[in-house]
Amino acid sequence: MREDGFIGTVEWAVAGRALPGQRVSGDRSVILDAGGGSVLFAVLDGLGHGAAAADAADRAAQVLSENRAEPLDVLILLCHRAMADTRGAAVSLALFDSGDRLHWLGVGNVDSRVVAAAPGKPAVRAAALLSGGIVGYLLPPNLQSQTVPVRPGDLLLMSTDGITSDFADAIDLAKPTSEITAEILARHAKDTDDALVLAARHRGHTSSHALPAHSDGPS
Repeated sequence: MREDGFIGTVEWAVAGRALPGQRVSGDRSVILDAGGGSVLFAVLDGLGHGAAAADAADRAAQVLSENRAEPLDVLILLCHRAMADTRGAAVSLALFDSGDRLHWLGVGNVDSRVVAAAPGKPAVRAAALLSGGIVGYLLPPNLQSQTVPVRPGDLLLMSTDGITSDFADAIDLAKPTSEITAEILARHAKDTDDALVLAARHRGHTSSHALPAHSDGPS
């Protein structure tokens, strides 16, 4: 599965695949225009794999699509309630706002980081602090989102645990996000799990690359 596009000034792409031998993946991405110049990204990893994991992730994706303007902690709580009779999922949310800031919040082991150009190899400028738990089963208390500044050219990377964690060093930031995600999936996907990676590049609010949204729902 591969998708890419623009929402406002944000270029994004997703690449993913199911566990070898399975027909469906429990990993999902959601890319939404949240209004007011904001763009919401989510990566969901249904517990385990197969149809039951996919059902859990699909529940969360639907909730996010219907409530995209809510704060991130509220979105996590709504997903938790909607997945109460499923296996549950790891959920990470990231919101680019109109003020050159990124807000993020994660429960479970979906990794989120901001990568920027640096001498030698790309540098991880920020990484989301993840809370333990399973959305739909057990939420940690006092969920609070974090906020980090972003600059034009910064790259948000979100990946499920089906992607090995050492992929950032070899990224070529000059490439489109579609090529970046395709290469990460090809080189770093584990053979023991579903795998998905999302990349989103902040291009600045005067970018000439701004195009209408390609995606307005879960992939």
